[in-house]
Amino acid sequence: MTVKRGAQAKPVLSRRKSLLHRIARDWQLYLIVLIPLAYLLLFHYGPMYGVQIAFRDYSPKLGITGSHWVGWKWFNKFLSSVQFKQVFSNTLILSLYSLIVGFPLPIVFALILNALRSEKLKNTASTISYIPHFISITVMVNITLMVLSPISGIYGNFYRLFGGSGYPTDFRALASSFRHIYVWSGVWKQMGWDSIIYVAALSSVSQDLHEAAKIDGASRFKRVLHVDLPSIMPTIAILFILRCGHIISVGFEKAYLLQSSVNLSTSEVISTFVYKNGMNSFKNFSYGAAVGLFNSVINMILLLTVNFTTKKMTDNEVSLV
Repeated sequence: MTVKRGAQAKPVLSRRKSLLHRIARDWQLYLIVLIPLAYLLLFHYGPMYGVQIAFRDYSPKLGITGSHWVGWKWFNKFLSSVQFKQVFSNTLILSLYSLIVGFPLPIVFALILNALRSEKLKNTASTISYIPHFISITVMVNITLMVLSPISGIYGNFYRLFGGSGYPTDFRALASSFRHIYVWSGVWKQMGWDSIIYVAALSSVSQDLHEAAKIDGASRFKRVLHVDLPSIMPTIAILFILRCGHIISVGFEKAYLLQSSVNLSTSEVISTFVYKNGMNSFKNFSYGAAVGLFNSVINMILLLTVNFTTKKMTDNEVSLV
């Protein structure tokens, strides 16, 4: 037994010496890695200590550990509230709508850019499409509301230009229009930026495949379908898995800024609900933390489910875990 233990200890010691040797040799690189690692620990893993607030009747005076443990009280309160069905369904519908529209369009846009023969036209189109990404959410919402104004906006002016009398319907005041405004303004803002990774993936597609397809008589459209698209499919699958991990995480800022009393029936989502009902006083911190934790757990379950399904469909070729 002593021989076996010694034999097992030698590889462990050699691995430790090898690791120390690499750290000593490339200490500058490891020093650079420490910066994002410290950020990750401080701002992502460190705050997890406060998750227990969701299971306590939190009081700032007593602190986290000193506050009374109430178990599933706040989760039961949220699940049994009259607003739960509306808030959860609004969040889910808005997220699925954004996924169905916002995920494939950057792929299509990247394929179109890649198919352009003129490099000047390609660079101009890509640059113009990137610009909205750098506009802040507040400015973007104001631009959207101004464009849709029936009085002074582009929408109202076009209506009168083409023979309309008076003022058209104000879509900003309709609850049924909120989802369309939210999703399509997001497409305008993010489509160009989200296409960057697909354009990069398409640039690595072997030209030999295109030449072989040309010899076989494939048109440009068929080459896109049978050469370009299959080549970037692993990238699409990974990004789809990551996107599904945030399927019910609707951004707070944009939803809150577009929200009004007339569209509350469709615009009240989990993030705005937490802000209004969980963060307006110290007494509701625990309630807000419970709703936020519920949202995170659902996202994690969806991420693991989609990852497992994708792994089975691609025979373990594409997965995150």
